[in-house]
Amino acid sequence: MRVVRIVTALAAGTLAVTMLGSVAPSVAHAPDTPAGRASAQEFMAQREPTQRLAAAAAATCTNGQAAGYPCRNVDLMSFLPLANMGGSQANDIWGWTDSTTGKEYALVGRRNGTSFVDVSNPTAPVYLGNLPAYQNRSAVWRDIKVYRNHAYVVADVSGHGMQVFDLTRLRGVTSPQTWTANVHYNRFGNSHNIAINEQTGYAYAVGTNTCSGGLHMIDIRTPRSPVYAGCVSNDGYTHDTQCVVYQGPDTAYTGREICVSSNEDTVTVVDVTSKSSPRQLSRIGYTGRAYTHQGWFTENQRYFLLDDELDESRRGVNTQTYIWDLTDLDAPRHIGTYSAPSGVKATDHNQYVKGNYSYQANYRAGLRILDVRNVAGGQATEAGYFDVYPSSNSASMNGAWSTYPYFPSGIVVVSGIEQGLFVLQPRLS
Repeated sequence: MRVVRIVTALAAGTLAVTMLGSVAPSVAHAPDTPAGRASAQEFMAQREPTQRLAAAAAATCTNGQAAGYPCRNVDLMSFLPLANMGGSQANDIWGWTDSTTGKEYALVGRRNGTSFVDVSNPTAPVYLGNLPAYQNRSAVWRDIKVYRNHAYVVADVSGHGMQVFDLTRLRGVTSPQTWTANVHYNRFGNSHNIAINEQTGYAYAVGTNTCSGGLHMIDIRTPRSPVYAGCVSNDGYTHDTQCVVYQGPDTAYTGREICVSSNEDTVTVVDVTSKSSPRQLSRIGYTGRAYTHQGWFTENQRYFLLDDELDESRRGVNTQTYIWDLTDLDAPRHIGTYSAPSGVKATDHNQYVKGNYSYQANYRAGLRILDVRNVAGGQATEAGYFDVYPSSNSASMNGAWSTYPYFPSGIVVVSGIEQGLFVLQPRLS
């Protein structure tokens, strides 16, 4: 395969990275597969208009309420409505901490762009402007991750590619601006999600129109010069993934780069240490699966917490979290299932583990925090919550899209699809 890479200088120090040549034959992305099509159809059918809400000040969670939002052990620090941060509707969210200044920023995906919000003072967030979608290609699904002070933005719409934005440009900014990307990578068009292994400097675009929808691997060790590195295509479409330098209990893979992927109907484990010859280690289904959506390792990399996006709506169960033992990466075992308290039937969406807790964005049930200290027994308990959609906890796709719990200050940010940005402070023992 011959690839020609052309770097063209644009105005204001911006670079466009254009890739000529093919990776693999283009295939239909998730909405055109049976499971993906059903998931997309259900989401689109449940769309609601943006809520016209006012900004909210800090409120302590008292007697199960904070500024009108149901809660437990989580305080509201502030709320910034969509109208105050670029409009449209929200989707993914991530965060960046500037190691030079110590400032913390929320990066909020929206249908028509990405908002940058300074949350260093969590009770007074400051909107710093918008990175518009590439060529104004609006998308319901947008995803953002960060590596070495750069944000990498993808969207599930034809021709969008990946935007690379130098976050240090936010330093000293106090009023909203319209931003431009530093680099555009167009080796794929649409991408449903992106994962980054910050230890190795590789990005993994998933659900693209390349690699049969599997992992599209990109070398970003030089952040403004993304280079195609390889494909994982033998298990087809990947909806989301987490890639780590493995330090878990399976010593056969110590130090290897391992991706655990949610592939619509299976948990699929792949060794991607060699980008030119990745090796699938296992592919495991489970009872009750409807749409294998997303998951995250516990910090010891022995257990993996999985959410299935459609089991609540199709099976009528309370919100479920599937607990896997990955002691043997060649043979993962489903060892237990957490079920939310009575009346909480919300569809689950994204979760991230920090310390002893999993921070889950579960649509209409909002932020749900699980204590996973008993995960070895296949168990978890609810430690706290903040419900951004007070009117219902039913299995519909409105409310909390995602969450980011990794700020050094301990604050947690949540993106509400129809609402906006919630800045929260958990109070956990």
